[in-house]
Amino acid sequence: MARTILVAGTASHVGKSTVAAGLCRLLADRDVEVAPYKAQNMSNNARAVGDPDGTTGEIGVSQYVQARAARVPATTDHNPVLLKPRGDGESQLVLQGEAVAHYSAGEYYADHWDDALAAARESHARLAADHDVIVAEGAGSIAEPNLRDRDLANVETARFSNADILLVADIERGGVFASLVGTIELMPDDLREQVAGAVITKFRGDRSLLAPGIAAFEERTGVPTLGVLPYDDPGLPEEDSVSLPSVGERAVHGGDDGVPDDRAVTVAVPRLPRASNMTDLEPLAREPGVRVGYLPLDASLETADAVVLPGTKNTVDDLRALREAGFGAALSAFNGPVVGLCGGYQLLGERITNAGVESTDDLDSLAGFGLLPVETRFEADKQVEPVTREFRGVGPLSGAAGAVTGYEIHMGRTRLVGKAARPFPGDDGRDPDGAATDRVLGTYLHGLFENRGPREAFVETVFAAVDRDRPSGNGNGTAPGTTGPAPGSIDAAADRAAALLTEYVDLSPFDP
Repeated sequence: MARTILVAGTASHVGKSTVAAGLCRLLADRDVEVAPYKAQNMSNNARAVGDPDGTTGEIGVSQYVQARAARVPATTDHNPVLLKPRGDGESQLVLQGEAVAHYSAGEYYADHWDDALAAARESHARLAADHDVIVAEGAGSIAEPNLRDRDLANVETARFSNADILLVADIERGGVFASLVGTIELMPDDLREQVAGAVITKFRGDRSLLAPGIAAFEERTGVPTLGVLPYDDPGLPEEDSVSLPSVGERAVHGGDDGVPDDRAVTVAVPRLPRASNMTDLEPLAREPGVRVGYLPLDASLETADAVVLPGTKNTVDDLRALREAGFGAALSAFNGPVVGLCGGYQLLGERITNAGVESTDDLDSLAGFGLLPVETRFEADKQVEPVTREFRGVGPLSGAAGAVTGYEIHMGRTRLVGKAARPFPGDDGRDPDGAATDRVLGTYLHGLFENRGPREAFVETVFAAVDRDRPSGNGNGTAPGTTGPAPGSIDAAADRAAALLTEYVDLSPFDP
């Protein structure tokens, strides 16, 4: 039976994903057969993966990243239960990679939680049979009394796997020792003995200043503090949109590249209420001289040099929200490069039909923004698959060519209703996975900008459109003559996370 290490937290966004990915890479580099696992995840940042039996499904992006860190192919067993919020208090339930239906929280816990628990146990058992160690990631806080009898990612996982628990707490929030002590006090009695140690994350300053607090914590709880991680972002993709601004707020990512803002370009991204797979934008934000601005729906595009419409869990309702905010008029008046990804591709089309499939309203047809001559019809079935395709640079990605990899997760079928270029030459002309005009491109391919060719072609187009020299630098690409993972890549981020753990955390309690 494989040993399970549960990376649990005192709260959400304390660094669990980074610690889990670092552990996966460390163990893999020591030739340990390791697999990631998260029994239940709630996120609209998902990845399509292939299972050994030839089927495909979707999992949370963090488990995809952790599988890469563990140097194993990602499968749906790594995240057997995925909840994808769609608004109005509902989430789509995905069990072992397959979308089931949309449920409210009450419906899920009353009628489907037992199925979720069974799926989580089955997936863990399969992983345990094939690996030496499972690195499980918890969700939120492990000490929520109101959720104790239905906490699949934390309490149930710790129990059915008999996991060694590594407790993670974020000092940047303040009150780190109170949160650690309170978490242990509120944990179920039977799990306290499973806590092997604690790690404090996001610390800035002299670690010796924490000594009195650490001593008091250890004396009170008997739990050793295994390390203090400095404030350092390895560059792993975000698990969810918690790091993005709320609707109505503005934020800009990028800018730590030494390029003055007056020499940079800004890629505007509307902060959709139901945005999904926002990790698509992270490779652009890491390019020298590129600022990715997440804007309120009613923001002006006058300072934007390009626009990217991201994916959305509910294209229909986000389209209506954009129109109500006046974004359609702003986009029509914008003359720079525009790219739509997945749901963003659908938004750029002439219309959406059978729209009631995605909305609670009885809708038939809804006009899109009309920048691409395509029409999307929604059906109940869902397209989920990892893909590798030949890409032909057209429109704002002119100059790129060659094989690209990514994934598709979408409902709806899109067809041409006019003349357009196709970025994937093998597409059926009536049912394309992408379409383009001279300055607008839409595609169902998530992960497009993780591919160096399309990413650099788009950045070159944006700089050329504003008649500005592009700063030197390779962005996410590998510099000529170098070896190892490309800077900014998942593998480089996993190596960095592992290096942080190696330097700052005593992992001897978890030695195989």
